[in-house]
Amino acid sequence: MTSSEHPAHPIRRQEARAAGGGLWSAGAVLIAALVALPILSVLWLAFNPTENIWPHLLATTLPRYLANTAVLALGTGALAAAVGAGAAWLIAMYRFPLSGALEWLLLLPLAIPAYVGAYALVDFLEYSGPVQVALRDGFGWASARDYWFPAVKTRGGAVVVLAAALYPYVYLLARAAFREQPAGSYEVARALGAGPAGLFWRVGLPLARPAIAAGAAIVMMETVADYGVVSYFSVQTLTTGIFTTWLEMGNAGGAAQIACLILALVLALVALEKLSRRRLRYYQSVRQPRPVARAPLRGLRGWLATGLCLVPFALGFVLPVAVMGAHAAANPEAWVSPGLGRALLHTLATGGIAAALTVAAALFMVYGVRLTGRAVPRLLLPFTALGYAAPGAVLAVGLLIPLAALDHRLADGWLALTGTDPGLMLTGSAGAIVLAYVVRFFAIAQGAADAAFGRVSPSLPMAARSLGKTAGGALAAVYLPLMRGSIGSALLLVFVDCVKELPATMLLRPFNYETLATRTHEKASLENLGDASPAALLVIAVGLVAVALLARANLAPAPRPR
Repeated sequence: MTSSEHPAHPIRRQEARAAGGGLWSAGAVLIAALVALPILSVLWLAFNPTENIWPHLLATTLPRYLANTAVLALGTGALAAAVGAGAAWLIAMYRFPLSGALEWLLLLPLAIPAYVGAYALVDFLEYSGPVQVALRDGFGWASARDYWFPAVKTRGGAVVVLAAALYPYVYLLARAAFREQPAGSYEVARALGAGPAGLFWRVGLPLARPAIAAGAAIVMMETVADYGVVSYFSVQTLTTGIFTTWLEMGNAGGAAQIACLILALVLALVALEKLSRRRLRYYQSVRQPRPVARAPLRGLRGWLATGLCLVPFALGFVLPVAVMGAHAAANPEAWVSPGLGRALLHTLATGGIAAALTVAAALFMVYGVRLTGRAVPRLLLPFTALGYAAPGAVLAVGLLIPLAALDHRLADGWLALTGTDPGLMLTGSAGAIVLAYVVRFFAIAQGAADAAFGRVSPSLPMAARSLGKTAGGALAAVYLPLMRGSIGSALLLVFVDCVKELPATMLLRPFNYETLATRTHEKASLENLGDASPAALLVIAVGLVAVALLARANLAPAPRPR
């Protein structure tokens, strides 16, 4: 149970009611309703389609969409779990060459959008890429008929690209779980004759399994939501099915039905992850456990461990940065090409506005729930996290239809009052994109706000209230100065996710409106990596700032054994 789920103190609850607590409670309910609106809209559209093509989808393309999505999710989840947990075990348990640097280098693929990794891998391995060119030059082959080379744009290739981009989710959680395990468990296992492999399979893995399962579930949810990689690799999944059904077939109800299926899969993954954690719990003693002392690996074994950790880092970070950097260096004119500056400005504007609104709404809602302690806002708070579980394409379906209807009503009303047509104020501008970002990433800001409020001693705001401060005054004078670091982190993390978001931006953007993500995707889809590389590098640069923040927060040195 989080701190915001506890009822407010009776005295503070009475003070809140006396000082406009109803306003805070009503605001919290309104914010929760706005965040839940796209999900409710998708459900309504799915059950009330203008043309029900569900039987047609079920008999034709839906089984293929579902099979490809399941294979991608399971394959990516398994590969990312193996890579992330293996790297975390080596980093947490052993000292070997470059282990100190690899401890945070293994996080850097988080800064690379998966679709950028896909473009880089294909460019590196395709017929005209450096690998095959070197093979032809080295062996004297004249054409592709002289040798065999595996196809890159396949379902297996998509699994490799997605796992290389997403394994840090498993690595972060597994590494923390391995570090928190007591040294006594391993000492007992060694005394009973367990070797290095036995320690991993019999002690480390069972104790860390809930954390690994949680990371794998996040990876699978991100895989289900992906559009950039699967569309570039021509793998038909449920997400690409939404684009096809809506944009090519013109059937919003069918797209909403596919979106409901995606949402059901994601919620099933969330439920399975929570169930796995409930069934696999391990408790430590009240006393601070003695941490595991990292064993040195020397010679060949040490360099082998270094090589194993370097592989995912090279594939997930070095390769995309090197390929995009090489294209940017070979095409310097691309940095001043038409549209890049405008895409950068659009990205900064939409991401910045969305981050500010998201964090402000999260602060208001969490504070309102903690302040009033009323049942309805407290019960609605967990549902606001559904937006993060819903893929961007699902949110786009749930937002565009009701926003378009509201736009037409507003335009008609304005036309009747003034005699001028204002056009589409929401769907004809970046407003719909901003709203989708707020809904999609509200859970990040909410979690950060809830944790930050929980770290503030209740006596401080109570003292401020006793000195005549209102609820809003206590928030501004006490909470916000103490929560400045957490608020800044939440702003940055939400902003970075907004910069990388592709499906929702593509579906909701107005005509001829580009962001860095959409520009990268469109140029790369046309096999024009020279023009795509500057936008891709800018997205990576923004992501690196967030990864540095994560590294600072999560990679504090482990306590030394006494």
